[in-house]
Amino acid sequence: MDVPTNQFKQWLSQRRQPAPLGTWMMTGSAAVAEALGYVGFDYLVLDTEHVPVDQLDVGHILRALAGTPTREVLLRLPWNDAVAVKRALDAGAQSLMFPFIQTAEEARRAVAAARYPQDGNGGTRGVAAVHRASRYGAIGDYLRQANAQTCVVLQLETPEAVARMPEIAAVDGVDAIFIGPADLSANMGHLGGITHPEVQAALRQAVQSCTALGKPCGIVGGNPDLVGTYLEWGYAFVAIASDMSMLLARAREQIAAVRGRKLAIAGGAGY
Repeated sequence: MDVPTNQFKQWLSQRRQPAPLGTWMMTGSAAVAEALGYVGFDYLVLDTEHVPVDQLDVGHILRALAGTPTREVLLRLPWNDAVAVKRALDAGAQSLMFPFIQTAEEARRAVAAARYPQDGNGGTRGVAAVHRASRYGAIGDYLRQANAQTCVVLQLETPEAVARMPEIAAVDGVDAIFIGPADLSANMGHLGGITHPEVQAALRQAVQSCTALGKPCGIVGGNPDLVGTYLEWGYAFVAIASDMSMLLARAREQIAAVRGRKLAIAGGAGY
């Protein structure tokens, strides 16, 4: 038995078209994740930075998705922390997003934590033989195969980090860059202003710079119009909204429809 092929990593390296489309998972619900796995997304972003998703939740969600057409998960870590990296990989995640990377040194630390020590690569990932990633030891050669299937995505969220993109992207083992529009806008002085012209100009420049460096660049947008714009600009993988925002939007839509219908009936009856 071999380590499963990381299709998400392959898509990035091959610059797959159409660009892979995902969404953020913030509910922490394995049932919601499983349902999303049948909707048609190419991948899902499992957030453990801003939501109370713990290690047991990660395992449950990865298991729920394993039987769906959308098996590719990009797990956003809570921080650039070697212990968090080790636990996520041992749980079976193959693609990791590291938040708030600011320097090439931080990038090297992230890559090292995601790699087993092998052939002088500087890896520091701790070794365990029996865990979900190795199919509890059933993948006999897991330790030697794992590095090749691990994908490292670094999230840049400040103007300073974006300015350092050339040296960050040049770190060996970095598979892709992800621009965080919310934090970038905040750190540009436009808190909550992702669509501010200065922020949008910075996002466009960022993907152009990243593409010129030969690295795929990803982003998230809150609605189809924004995501469509990002794709036109050349973003190589995108996410749209989140499970929570889509749930709330649909709930509001249904409430408005029912209340509007009742008002129409009341008006027609002369009330």
